[in-house]
Amino acid sequence: MQTGFRFRCHPTAAQAQILLRWIGCQRFIYNAKVREDRYFRTFARKSLQHVGQYAPQDQQYAQFIGEDTAWLREVPSVLLRNGAVRWKQAYGRFFKKLAGRPTLQRKSGAQSVWITSELFRFDVVTDAATGEVTHHLALGTKKFPVGAIPFKVSGAFKAPASIHVTVEAGHWFVSGSFDDDAVQPTPDETADWLATFGREDLRERTVGIDRGVAIPAMASTGQAFDFTEAQKARMDKKAASIRRWQRKLARRVKGGSNRRKAAKRIEALHQYSKAVRQDFAHQTSHTLVSDPGTLLIVFEDLGVQRMTRRARVKQDAQGRFLRNGAAAKSSLTAAILRSAWGRVKAFSTYKALRAGKLCLHVPAHHTSQDCAACGHRHPDNRATQALFLCQRCGHQDNADHNAARIIAQRGVDRILSGIQAEAPRRVMRLRAKGRVGAERSEVTPGEIAVRPYSANAPHGSDRSQETPATTPCV
Repeated sequence: MQTGFRFRCHPTAAQAQILLRWIGCQRFIYNAKVREDRYFRTFARKSLQHVGQYAPQDQQYAQFIGEDTAWLREVPSVLLRNGAVRWKQAYGRFFKKLAGRPTLQRKSGAQSVWITSELFRFDVVTDAATGEVTHHLALGTKKFPVGAIPFKVSGAFKAPASIHVTVEAGHWFVSGSFDDDAVQPTPDETADWLATFGREDLRERTVGIDRGVAIPAMASTGQAFDFTEAQKARMDKKAASIRRWQRKLARRVKGGSNRRKAAKRIEALHQYSKAVRQDFAHQTSHTLVSDPGTLLIVFEDLGVQRMTRRARVKQDAQGRFLRNGAAAKSSLTAAILRSAWGRVKAFSTYKALRAGKLCLHVPAHHTSQDCAACGHRHPDNRATQALFLCQRCGHQDNADHNAARIIAQRGVDRILSGIQAEAPRRVMRLRAKGRVGAERSEVTPGEIAVRPYSANAPHGSDRSQETPATTPCV
């Protein structure tokens, strides 16, 4: 079973400058591949000579190293190769319909560099005097040394095949994944096992979760999961500071040092809220999964990405802009994103599978109108935002708690009806065999010769390019 880790590391100022150079060079190669692909696809659509041919999807990067980019030779070539491989993998995800086409990477926000095993080593150092054990990440080669970077270990881990070194708001992290040799049942196997339980027995072992804005997560057991008052106050204070610094940022000259300082200040202010939401999602998912009496965790199927989408612009026949409720929707969108709905469900899903349990989702329609006692459905059952009052049987309860009980019942019905659990989203991983090594990049069969630059180019300038067998150029 694949297990990931992310540890905080502490490079020196000189090491940080080298790592920033590594990040920039790898990003340059990735963006150059994106621009090359965009150019060729546009050119192929306008040239009859290239009808039926496809955009190149190779891992070549030497064409980007020239007199104007001589600084690319100041970093290990493995990093440049990895930048091209990252682009190739991103295109592979596009063809598998897991993502869109690769896009340009920005300099702002979190930045990372992908480092394969040729450039790093994990060392464990024990102090002879005190017996203290410290961990170091040795980076670089003899020609391009970086040195040993100490990092803080928060759990057991093995040396992976590759790592990512990330910087975010001045904080550095090292992350990777490895196989811990544990056997994990599939969601369908767990669902078949749960189907052997009786309805009442399974219902006692099921927890439904209703996600809302006022209360981020309400369990059918009556337990509410919310941020502490101190966390809410601090996040509100950080949000006010962010708005103030965004106004300052808008008034400063683009490209100036003061503008960069303001952008870094805003990025640092965002870190507290991000860390709080991450911690809340981990704590909530851990509490749900670690309960020995719980075997099934059910969430309502909420399209968070669709719900937080920007409001569409509305115009009349004369082209004048109309009110579209963007201001009200932006407030709701911010509240939804602050509640960490997606993270709680994602963390609960993988933790449940590790524990031999199951996490699934059910349709969300009418969960706020159905009565958990008698099943009566009516819009007037939701008397207020917080109160549920059944119009038939008089059952009264907290609206979120009643909805959580309905969600749990639907999850039990889904398991007992034989509907299998949804399969986890596919991800691309490096193959154990044929993994990118020190000698050369991996090559995929199915190559054709194309001329990406000019219709009048001589045939001797053709390059061997990789292409899928059936995907047309669009």
